[in-house]
Amino acid sequence: MQFLWFRCDVIIPSTALAIFVLVLALLGFFIKREFEPVPDLDHHCSMASEAEVNMERFKAENHSAFVVGYTGEVGKALVKDLNNLKIFKKVVLIGRREVPLDVGSEFEQKIVNFDNLDEYKDVFTNLDVGFCCLGTTRRKAGREGFIKVDHDYVLFSAEMAKEKGCKQFSLVSSQGANIESSFLYPKTKGQVEEALKKMKFDRLSIYRPGALLCKREETRIFEIIAGFVLKPIFYFFPTAISAPVEIVARAMINHVVAPLGNGPAWSMYTNKALHLASGMASGCKK
Repeated sequence: MQFLWFRCDVIIPSTALAIFVLVLALLGFFIKREFEPVPDLDHHCSMASEAEVNMERFKAENHSAFVVGYTGEVGKALVKDLNNLKIFKKVVLIGRREVPLDVGSEFEQKIVNFDNLDEYKDVFTNLDVGFCCLGTTRRKAGREGFIKVDHDYVLFSAEMAKEKGCKQFSLVSSQGANIESSFLYPKTKGQVEEALKKMKFDRLSIYRPGALLCKREETRIFEIIAGFVLKPIFYFFPTAISAPVEIVARAMINHVVAPLGNGPAWSMYTNKALHLASGMASGCKK
């Protein structure tokens, strides 16, 4: 059968075969990502299993923290978890605007201008733990705006915090971050990671989540479509390419409260590793 200049008896079977091969290839990719071994598996699992004990010890030590990027999706999940756990005597939320929050008296919002952050460096005083959840997109902020937020603001915050006594710094980066990349997003994330390593915090924790799963307040059409198409993948392969923001937040907290000990000065958590470290996902031996 022929339609216009197309041979339907050739085109349709060939297209179906190509789609079938593509689906098999993608399925193989997701299976590999889901079940590939995780370095330091026992470390991540023990940190999760010991989290409750570590939190009690940590709380008794009277630590104080700050969060930059607390109005973003990971930041909001982190603030909610910190509010429930009550492990810090003081938490300073640093941002460009004040927002309504239902949190305890230990939380305090501080408004700063990130373009002139050195004028606000005192907000970091005596805060020994820092969480950085800053981030935007090129589509939303443009090329220069993206670099300013995801690179400049992050490093300015880290520098001011280090100067004022911050010992632990936790960064939400991104899966695929690579300083050698020719693409702006992963290259910028990689540049930030490398710059932070040179600051010599007592502990630097870098988290590289995949697609963040959450209910956003702002509507992003592309993400809605992608979420619908990829929903089966997220369900059947939960640790392959995605992470709920609650899992990212809890992994950050579990690592912060773990004893500093003689471990490495910096740690990298891949998407699957942060699932394990959170204690909220399967994968660890009971």
